Amino acid sequence: MDKISKIVVKPLEKSIYLKPYTMHFIQNGSKRTWDLLTIHDSVAIVIYNITRNVLILVKQFRPAVYYGSIPEEDRKIESEINVEKYPPEIGITIELCAGIVDKKLPLPEIAKEEILEECGYDVPIHNLEKIGSYCSGVGTSGSLQTAFYCEVTDDMKVSGGGGVDDEIIDVVEMTVDEIKKYVSQNNIKSPPSFMYGIYWFLHNRVK
Repeated sequence: MDKISKIVVKPLEKSIYLKPYTMHFIQNGSKRTWDLLTIHDSVAIVIYNITRNVLILVKQFRPAVYYGSIPEEDRKIESEINVEKYPPEIGITIELCAGIVDKKLPLPEIAKEEILEECGYDVPIHNLEKIGSYCSGVGTSGSLQTAFYCEVTDDMKVSGGGGVDDEIIDVVEMTVDEIKKYVSQNNIKSPPSFMYGIYWFLHNRVK
């Protein structure tokens, strides 16, 4: 993971991924409003390497997680954050391989591309098993994420992964015992979709 420095938070200027709105509605006779975002739907993939019996995961710096880990009194807009007091490591998460649906392709095709780009495995489409779809970010976006399960072998590894363009992603491998220990912690730096996928795997694929 690259060294991160000179962190500054500014008001939202322009985004190709986020579109903020305020919804106005009447509920039980009372006027209400709710701030929300529209974002792309996404895919996430539970990847299990059957050659070495390890789960293939990704680790990356998430600015929102980092910012949310800083006490409110130290969240200064337009001021550089003290990275010695709040090291970037507090914003690093472990996640499933995942990506947004920004192409007019079947979801398994998008999942296949994400596995290749992020983790370096070139997998056949028929290796992908759909787990299910669910709402992601119900309080803000309500976007749809679809989860898949995929078994890979070392022979399918064609690159080191790490993402494309300006992505900075590290590939992480965990044994079943290691993942059980990780999800048993009190403070887990992973999203709910990760927990859903891992518990599905432990319930349906681990004997």
